[in-house]
This record gives sequence, C-alpha cells and structure tokens, in this order.
Amino acid sequence: MDAATIEGKVSFVHHEKQYVTIDYVHNGKKKSINGLVDNATQEKLKEAKLIKKIHHYHEGDEVYFTIERSPRGDKMVAGHIQYRFNNALGNLVNRAATDNKFVGYLKQVEDTYFVKETGSYLFFPLNLSPWERAPDAHKLNEPVFFQLENIRNPEKLSATLIKQVFIREYTQAQKLYAAKKPIDATVVKITPHGVYLNVVGDKIQAKIPPPARPLQVNDSIKVIITYLGPAKIVVEAV
Repeated sequence: MDAATIEGKVSFVHHEKQYVTIDYVHNGKKKSINGLVDNATQEKLKEAKLIKKIHHYHEGDEVYFTIERSPRGDKMVAGHIQYRFNNALGNLVNRAATDNKFVGYLKQVEDTYFVKETGSYLFFPLNLSPWERAPDAHKLNEPVFFQLENIRNPEKLSATLIKQVFIREYTQAQKLYAAKKPIDATVVKITPHGVYLNVVGDKIQAKIPPPARPLQVNDSIKVIITYLGPAKIVVEAV
C-alpha cells in the first residue's frame, strides 16, 4: 500500500448522487471526507487496475483511498476509493444462507425503493416484481420483513419483501396456472422473433415463438401458462 493511501470506513452512502462519506483517523483525530463512487469513476479505476470490478457501496465498507483536490480545486475529496471488506455485510450474507428473513425499513430515493436492515443499517435496493404493487407512501419508514437475493454474488445483493402485494391480474394468472386452464390471449405485437400477447387483461403479457398459422394484431389465440413466478411468465400455444 502506498504511503499516501489511507484506510477508512464508509459512514454514509448517497445513492442518488453516487458519493460516499468516509470516516478516517489522521494524527489521532477523527475526520471525514466525501468521494465519488459512480460507475464512470470506478471504470477509470478498473482501467488503471486499482480495482477488479465495480462495487455497490454500503455503510460499513472498509476502504483504501487518497486525499486530493476536487476537479474545481475548491476542496479536498477522497479519490482512488478501493473496497476492501465489510464484516457486517458478510455476517448478513452468511445468515441468509440458513435463515433468510430480516427486518428493515422501507426508504425511497426518487423512483427507487430501498430496504434499510435494522441491525446493520445497510441499504439494499428493493427488487419489485413487474406485477407487484409499489409500497404505499405511508408505509415508508415502517418495519417490514424481507429476504436477500443473489447472496452468492454480494456485489449484486438486493431485497424482496416477504409479504408481496400483487395486482389483481397476477392473482388471476396464478389460479389459471394452477388449474392448467387454456386462456384466450390477444395478440398485441408481432416481430420476426415472436408474438407478444395480453394473457390476463393488459397487465400480464407474454411472448411465444411465431406459430405455424399466420396471426395479426388483435387476433385471439389459446395458450396455457407453463411457468409463473414473481418475475417471469412462460406460455405455450395449445
């Protein structure tokens, strides 16, 4: 490690503006400094071979960094930020492997939702199903149960609510899937790669390969749902 490189810990992450606040000790005094961690900044570090991959920063991340002047030269900022480890994050991932249920608080940054885990104060982006109702505004900052996704790839960790609230059409699709009942789907778009269908109303849509018989937009075709999950639906023509 170069003599100008400093060790510190991330104490705050501004997800919207993509910068972090790093706490560190200099000459026995506690100090803090801000630095950018957006993708463009991290790509430059990759090109310089200072980091191997882009990191999604969390509070508690231990980092290396340097102190340098901002591009405008009006203040000192953290540069060359390199992620080292995060014990709190590692503990959560290990726990999720056997008991993937946590308590957190819903947060919103512009149009993106996050969950803040109560014990570690770590933020995780909330992964919403295409057919899941977005959290009500009055439920923000209220405790919710959630689980972690992609625990084998901590760089892409996200959260899903354990109690998901789906739109009415998805509930109908679940019943049709369970009954293996044929559905009269409506053609809404045709491309050389497939036919796009409205399966349940105009909210649940799917794609099938081009069938043998020619189809036109607004034609009806019978299909059956062969797979249905919170993030994906598969149908076949019958």
